[in-house]
Amino acid sequence: MATINNPENFISGSMKNVTEVYRVQILLAYFLSRINQLCTPNQLTEIATGEGIVNYFDYTAAISAMLENGTIEVAEIEGTEYYRLTEKGKSGAESFKKQVEKSLRDKIYASGLRLFAQLKSEMDISFDVTPEGSGFNVGCRYLDGDMTLMDINLYAPDEDQANFIKSKIKMNPTDFYCRVIDYIIDNEEYVPSVAENEGMLF
Repeated sequence: MATINNPENFISGSMKNVTEVYRVQILLAYFLSRINQLCTPNQLTEIATGEGIVNYFDYTAAISAMLENGTIEVAEIEGTEYYRLTEKGKSGAESFKKQVEKSLRDKIYASGLRLFAQLKSEMDISFDVTPEGSGFNVGCRYLDGDMTLMDINLYAPDEDQANFIKSKIKMNPTDFYCRVIDYIIDNEEYVPSVAENEGMLF
C-alpha cells in the first residue's frame, strides 16, 4: 500500500519548478485544503490559471494526475459537480506544502478569495432592464441576506447604455453601493456664490 511519507506516492513525478506538474498538484491540494470550500472544475481553473499563477496545460495535467492518484475526487451535489480533496490529499497538502514557495501559496489563496467574494456579490445583486418611454430603465437591487441595502432605478436613453450601466455596477456592486452612500452623506444644498449672483440677469 502506498504511504503518504513519500511525495511520489502522493503525486507522481519529480519536477523542478511550480510551472511543472509535480508542484502544481501540491499547490492545488494546498489551496483546496486551505479554502475549505468546494470548487467546480470551472472555478478551480479560473482561480489557478486566470491570473497566470499556473500554466493551463500543467494545470490540466495536474488535475488528471490528482484524479488518478486519488488526491481529489468529483462530488455531485444537487446536480453540480465539484472537486473535493480526499483525506489523502489533505495529508499530502500539509506534508509537502513547503515544496511550493509561500508567495505562490498566498497568491492562489487570494485568487480564490476574490473569486468567491465576486460570486457572492453577484448572488446578492439583481438587475431588471426594461423599456421606459423612449429609453430603458435599469433596476438594481442589492441584498445582504434578508435585508435590502439598495433598490434603485436608473434611466438610460438606449438598451446599449442600459446594459453598460448594468455591467459597470456588476463589476463591483459593493463599491457602487458605498459610493452612493458617501455621495448622499456628503451632499449639501446648493447655494450660489456671490459671483454667480452678480452675473445673473433680471
